[in-house]
Amino acid sequence: MKLYRFLTGPDDSAFCHRVTDALNKGWLLHGDPAYSFNAQTGQMMAGQAVFKEVEGKDYHPDMKLGEQ
Repeated sequence: MKLYRFLTGPDDSAFCHRVTDALNKGWLLHGDPAYSFNAQTGQMMAGQAVFKEVEGKDYHPDMKLGEQ
């Protein structure tokens, strides 16, 4: 089964650590990162799609994808 997540947050070191953590848990990058300016907060926001293939599981909408 394939799993998909889209990580988002302010473009800062915490976001980079979240992506790094996902990579070290077996998730793979999917496509280029996305950037957007949040005019309300004055921050750049970042997003990165990641995916992972797992065996022996059936998808259910209640799954906590970050724990897979």
